[in-house]
Amino acid sequence: MGEVETGKTTAIVAYITIVGCLIALTMNLEPKNTFARFHIRQAFGIHILFHALAIILTYTGIVYLAFPIYILYFVLWIFGFLQALNGKTKPLPVLGAYFQKWFTFIS
Repeated sequence: MGEVETGKTTAIVAYITIVGCLIALTMNLEPKNTFARFHIRQAFGIHILFHALAIILTYTGIVYLAFPIYILYFVLWIFGFLQALNGKTKPLPVLGAYFQKWFTFIS
């Protein structure tokens, strides 16, 4: 339980915009915390997914998908944020396991 409590602040900061995710990355450099690392990867995945989809929608001109993308982003963000607040490491639905595999450079 001690590792969860020490990494909780870093995990919560990771969900506050992509800048917060980068700040959390630097907060977790020393000492390294596995709970914080898990949530940094999840939050980084959420933020990167949202920005990538926004760029794709902008260049393709598919405007009517913007609202569902915001809803998806908000739902994933709330899920991850609540997991961090409650001290749990349950991955995001569908994409969470992939985020853990893809972002192994976050240590």
